[in-house]
Amino acid sequence: MPEFSAGILLYRRCAGGPEVLLIHPGGPYWRSKDEGAWMIPKGGVMPAEAPAAAALREFEEELGMKLVGNPVPLCRLRQAGGKWVEAFAVEGDFDPANIVSMHFQMEWPPRSGVLQSFPEADKADWFTLPAARIKMLPSQRPFLGALEALLAGLPVPGECREVPDVAPEERP
Repeated sequence: MPEFSAGILLYRRCAGGPEVLLIHPGGPYWRSKDEGAWMIPKGGVMPAEAPAAAALREFEEELGMKLVGNPVPLCRLRQAGGKWVEAFAVEGDFDPANIVSMHFQMEWPPRSGVLQSFPEADKADWFTLPAARIKMLPSQRPFLGALEALLAGLPVPGECREVPDVAPEERP
């Protein structure tokens, strides 16, 4: 498995502020997890593949929709498990009811000898930025701050720091 992944933070502008599309990972380990479990659609960057191209490919594989748009680099960070993830922002829309995710197989229950198929993403949903900060994997929350900077016309950080993102009401 590649040690470097790329993903898309799809966003849309709404009257109450921007919303972001996050996915909930499929499979038995994630079934009962909600807060701190959602993430951007992402996956491994193959050798000689551009990260933006990988991000678009993974978006299509995990959601079933070919994304049209120009991916804007947000930042890259090292997740808690050590893998580097580069995120790209794209403005667009997606109906979460239309999710069609690729599947993976794993032995389940463990040591049963039975292979079962699970979707890479079992659901997708739109979240306001404050709600996304609760739902999202803690290691990916800095992507939200980078998106806020982009939308405010400020420079994006390039490399996100490992410090957790701070909600706007908690900022000095």
